[in-house]
Amino acid sequence: MSKILVIRFSSIGDIVLVSPVFRCIKKQLPGTELHFLTKSKFRPVTVHNPYIDQFFYFDNDLSAVIKELKREHYDYIIDLHKNFRSFKVKLALRKPSFTIRKLNFQKFLLTQMMADFMPKRHITLRSLDTVAPLGVRDDGLGLDYFISEDDEIIRGDLPPAHQNGYVAVVIGATYYTKKLPVYKLQELCARIKMPVILVGGKEDIEAGEEIAGSDPQKIFNACGKYSLNQSADIVRKSVLVVSHDTGLQYIACAFNKRVFAVWGSTSPKLQVEPYYGTSYENPPYENILLSLYCQPCSKYGRNKCPLGHFNCMNHQDMNALAVKVNRYAAAQL
Repeated sequence: MSKILVIRFSSIGDIVLVSPVFRCIKKQLPGTELHFLTKSKFRPVTVHNPYIDQFFYFDNDLSAVIKELKREHYDYIIDLHKNFRSFKVKLALRKPSFTIRKLNFQKFLLTQMMADFMPKRHITLRSLDTVAPLGVRDDGLGLDYFISEDDEIIRGDLPPAHQNGYVAVVIGATYYTKKLPVYKLQELCARIKMPVILVGGKEDIEAGEEIAGSDPQKIFNACGKYSLNQSADIVRKSVLVVSHDTGLQYIACAFNKRVFAVWGSTSPKLQVEPYYGTSYENPPYENILLSLYCQPCSKYGRNKCPLGHFNCMNHQDMNALAVKVNRYAAAQL
């Protein structure tokens, strides 16, 4: 029996993208005790994961949690973050470790010089490559996300107009350049024929109110009204999902939802597009992007467009997207 520590500090989407690592280790290495280290604010993302035996969380004091980790006497450390903090943990524990290929240099070339030397290997598969030396292989089953019964949204929690089906539109994202402008989201929602639920965090409440204000009966602003896992359940129970490059996009993939992924300053070229597992012959997603010469301009996103025009989002065709959404939604009803 071995004991393994997996490290991934952030973010919501990145933690979901590495979720097959937990499942494959537990199922393919019988008797393994699997622990996970992340930041406290990401507790809801994995706390219900049945493949993880013990969790370690920290805010700013990494030294305190390292003292706890030393008492565990791990056999292996799996570093899926690869930064100074994860190096500090590995140095302190002095155990055999395996570290993900983060490809920072290739990402720099892509985002700053538009030179694409990225391997055609999705980040989820590169995460699984990290544990291959232990004999762990991709099972082809895609991403995982787990919600407790307490976080499930019951039909009566939603407005009457939305209780028989809705499109989930995820309007949030960490950075401005990963989000459609409000006027574009208003246009999209106006053209979608089904009821719409806007999903996002507290920071998206104001934008959500502005979008929903154009048609309060049809558009329900759920931003900031629900927890992360309740919002995930809203996504799970939707007919389909329209999302920016953000955590709920990958949670939607874990639930095998149809996703229309809208890209701005980031890009599928970074090998972070929606992922459903290698067993899917035709994964149920479509990338919505313009493939401009200046895209991607960042591996994370930016607070403003470096060229000032923000064409990657301002020139998105909302009518064309709405046609795709309406066609798929009609086929499901």
